[in-house]
Amino acid sequence: KKELFKPAMNINGFDFGINPVITDENPNTIKHFNWGLIPSWSKDEDIKKLTLNARIETIEEKPSFKNSINKRCLVIANGFYEWQWQDSKGKNKIKYEIGIGNEDLFAFAGIYSQWVNQSTGEIKDTYSIVTTQANQLMAEIHNTKKRMPIILKPEDESKWLQHEPINKFAYPYEVNLVAKAFPTDIITLW
Repeated sequence: KKELFKPAMNINGFDFGINPVITDENPNTIKHFNWGLIPSWSKDEDIKKLTLNARIETIEEKPSFKNSINKRCLVIANGFYEWQWQDSKGKNKIKYEIGIGNEDLFAFAGIYSQWVNQSTGEIKDTYSIVTTQANQLMAEIHNTKKRMPIILKPEDESKWLQHEPINKFAYPYEVNLVAKAFPTDIITLW
């Protein structure tokens, strides 16, 4: 479907949208999976609210993720958004767009799963983005949780898909990032 390849200006994880991925199973084909991993054993889709991201430090322990550690994917993007809190309660925030520069494409480290709805028989391919401790730039922006997605270096994309040990991609593994603030996107929540 051509419309699946149309770039989206904004993607909100909690929309659980369909995004382009490349899997270890078929690295020469771009597929489209839903964001928010649903483990094959899950009785329903509700778990996807908790599985948009997978912490690399606990990925092997968490029941939601441990069966997908060896189902790796590249999640294709040219940027992502993060909010910087300007106060301790998050009532004032600034939105940042982060990428590798020049709107170039890159790949997040991801894991995936296939889930079958037992009532309808519908098959859903889903994924999570693997996160790590924030580097210096991201710690200043994502200043509450201090996390960031793992953005793979081009030369490491195949290593991720070929199941190199997962801990090789944990912090201090990082790529150079560029961040741009949207001053008009300062939001005040009452």
